Amino acid sequence: MNKLNNKRVLGQGMTEYIIIVALIAVAAITAYSFFGQSMRTQLGGIATELSGADGSGAISASQGQATTVVTDGSTAKKMGTYTNAQ
Repeated sequence: MNKLNNKRVLGQGMTEYIIIVALIAVAAITAYSFFGQSMRTQLGGIATELSGADGSGAISASQGQATTVVTDGSTAKKMGTYTNAQ
């Protein structure tokens, strides 16, 4: 009987772990979809700088995307005016 309880406890711990990992994955996907373009251009700029080249173009593009995100975030959206255009 004791071995059966140990297996149940281990199974419960694994289930909780899987749920936590799934929630973190959903949060990461949501953040990436919201800030995706800005993150891609920032990472591109970082990669360019790390390779020794000038990454100022990618960094400028990232700043432009960040401005767009701020503007888009401050705009009130209602069901009648909502569009999912990117």
